[in-house]
Amino acid sequence: MHDAMVSQSQLDPLLQKCTSLICIKQLQAHLITTGKFQFHPSRTKLLELCAISPVGDLSLAAQIFRRIQTPSTNDWNAVLRGLAQSPEPAQALSWYRLISRSPQKVDALSCSFALKGCARALAFSVATQIHSQLLRLGFEADFLLLTTLLDVYAKTGDLEAAQKVFDKMPTRDIASWNAMISGLAQGSRPNEAIALFNRMEEEGWRPNEVTVLGALSACSQLGALKQGQIIHGYVVDEKLDTKVIVCNAVIDMYAKCGFVDKAYSVFLSMSCRKSLITWNSMIMGFAMNGDGCKALELLDQMVVDGVNPDGVSYLAALCACNHGGLVEEGVRLFDMMKGCGVELNVKHYGSVVDLLGRAGRIKEACDIINSMPMLPDVVLWQSLLGASKTHGDVKMAEMASRKLVEMGSNSCGDFVLLSNVYAAQRRWHDVGRVREAMKIRDVRKLPGFSYTEIDYRIHKFVNGDQSHPSSKEIYAKLDEIKFRIKAYGYAAETNLVLHDIGEEDKENVLNYHSEKLAVAYGLISTSDETPIQVIKNLRICVDCHAVIKIISKIYNTEIIVRDRARFHRFKEGVCSCRDYW
Repeated sequence: MHDAMVSQSQLDPLLQKCTSLICIKQLQAHLITTGKFQFHPSRTKLLELCAISPVGDLSLAAQIFRRIQTPSTNDWNAVLRGLAQSPEPAQALSWYRLISRSPQKVDALSCSFALKGCARALAFSVATQIHSQLLRLGFEADFLLLTTLLDVYAKTGDLEAAQKVFDKMPTRDIASWNAMISGLAQGSRPNEAIALFNRMEEEGWRPNEVTVLGALSACSQLGALKQGQIIHGYVVDEKLDTKVIVCNAVIDMYAKCGFVDKAYSVFLSMSCRKSLITWNSMIMGFAMNGDGCKALELLDQMVVDGVNPDGVSYLAALCACNHGGLVEEGVRLFDMMKGCGVELNVKHYGSVVDLLGRAGRIKEACDIINSMPMLPDVVLWQSLLGASKTHGDVKMAEMASRKLVEMGSNSCGDFVLLSNVYAAQRRWHDVGRVREAMKIRDVRKLPGFSYTEIDYRIHKFVNGDQSHPSSKEIYAKLDEIKFRIKAYGYAAETNLVLHDIGEEDKENVLNYHSEKLAVAYGLISTSDETPIQVIKNLRICVDCHAVIKIISKIYNTEIIVRDRARFHRFKEGVCSCRDYW
């Protein structure tokens, strides 16, 4: 660039055409050498270009800023915006403190950029301070700023604060609704996310891509198939299915609701190009639903289609082998990964350890743990402990339990599994010793609960629950079931009850597990043709699995149970897992 004077009208187009750092430096040098740097109105634009554009450099932006004798609020904001978007957003919060102490006053943009930094840095306490400050400054009517604020609260986990901001907003835009719906969906309140989505439509708002992503995520968590189908219909009508991220969410929703065939139909009919996430979601969908062969077939197909599998693809395929009982295929896949340059992580090792353990090859599983190039995590030892419980290997269970204690694990599941091992051997003294250890460590057993969707409403049950409005009818149905299943040779798995109590009392404990309550409610609330869907927060127990198989035959009803690990589709007395889980 020559040293001739450049007018404002000439400089603005030059700033817009800057495509390199060298160009930015030349413009800065020109402003300095012509004496216009301190006064030129394009100075802030130069700062913004340096701070936030792909060709910019934050360190250079800081150098330029330090040359300004009296920086304006806009100058401060230019750097603040760049820091908020940078890989180290926490630096934006330090910069915001500097602005607050400067002669210039912060404005709504300063607060907005700082809050965006808080959201990315998960800095809840700083967000509350900025919230107080924006109220003092009279910015509470700025709905764009309030949307950013509620997004911060949602992302940092304070959904109560986010809800208060949302409820008090004098005006809302689509981004406000999206931030609240996404926050509820991601913050373990999916029921409320779906309710808010429905309210949004009732108030005349048209959901966009971001809205349906949040709502579909909530449906996935709850297994809310009917609501998910309605949203899918809206996606198709509004042609949002031309976006791969939306198609991925629809596939995930159907797979997590237990309808992998519907997920696969969406996968096959996609008009947009499938991403790596699309393939991985579909492979994991088949894995969770027990179709290991289809998952492995899809892994091969993605290579044919020119998509290179990553570590997640192989992990999904290993999970498919695990859930499908494809032991040799899983071992071969694991060995192939080691030889084709895939970077193995602890989850890959964990999956093959679980695969071998479930198959009863517990020593091999233990050998793999001991051969790992990285330290095993608690999940690996928990997998070995679970396999030891399944196959009654007391010595291996005790060894795995010791390892977990050494690693500082305080999970109730570890103690419960070891108790199960002892209870199966009727070693009640050892069961008592484990339970005493739980009391000393203040370890509490995670309560089991189950969800089922009936007429677009989610019903929750806990073990022994009597709080449901239809409780009397549910228990009457359970008594009927208990009577009818005995004709099919059912005998309660009372060895699963860890208490040293009478057999009749043990049967009663088993009879009122949350998944049985949910299934009974489904039977009294739906027609014979409607599948009953149940979501369980823990793994389904052996007794419930046996009972629900018989129920599906007696009542000629399809029952789909999603537990913590996978899906069980019960139909005509058979489970899709082939009793391998």
